[in-house]
Amino acid sequence: MSWFSKVMSSVSTKSAQQAFDAPLAPDRAFYAVGDIHGQFHALDSLLKKIEQTEDIDPVICVGDYIDRGEHSAHVLTWLKHLTELYPELFLCLMGNHERMCLNFIDDPDSHAERWLRYGGLQTFYSFNLTVPPGESPTALRDKLVEEMGQPMIDWLRDLPLHWQSGNVVVTHAGADPDLPIDLQPERVLLWGHPEFARKPRKDGMWVVHGHTIVDEPMAQAGRIAVDTGAYATGRLTAAHVSTSGVRFVQS
Repeated sequence: MSWFSKVMSSVSTKSAQQAFDAPLAPDRAFYAVGDIHGQFHALDSLLKKIEQTEDIDPVICVGDYIDRGEHSAHVLTWLKHLTELYPELFLCLMGNHERMCLNFIDDPDSHAERWLRYGGLQTFYSFNLTVPPGESPTALRDKLVEEMGQPMIDWLRDLPLHWQSGNVVVTHAGADPDLPIDLQPERVLLWGHPEFARKPRKDGMWVVHGHTIVDEPMAQAGRIAVDTGAYATGRLTAAHVSTSGVRFVQS
């Protein structure tokens, strides 16, 4: 069991209800898709299952489309296509792995080692690139930029950090429970906050998030966790959020 699951499980239903009792009240029902990490086949399977439900509800992806998985380039191409073809139905948020990739592009000498160590190597391979021993970070960056193309890089830079419907907000990694959503630092939205899983919000806002792998998706105490570790488990999860509650769909 992951640390996040343990923390969440340690909160009893009774105390959770006492601490956070705001009903789900999105303006419109929607799907939130967890961290994809280059798992194109899982993404394809999940979207087909969503399509079969005949719900015409927006699909919000929580970030981390690249790294660790072997089809990162394919995932990016497909998601960019969907968001441009159906802008009212598909939206992609930025994850910390997209930020690490952009940091590498902007300053390869400072960020190459970290990004490649945390999954960037698989993204390179997905673009049919290699990482020869001794090649400079700048040379690696130049090869990646050429393969990705400026339109894809611009698309990544424009990804928003959060999306909101009524009293439900979707972010990549959660939020500082003491700050309004509009005042959240980018680092918190992309990397998380130490009090997010422990302290309930007082403003009645539900937070849908990925970033932290859970054994099973959950909706509890104002938090909806959808990262089921697709790159390791093959299970990509989406949460259907509506005023009727939360329903999970998996690849």
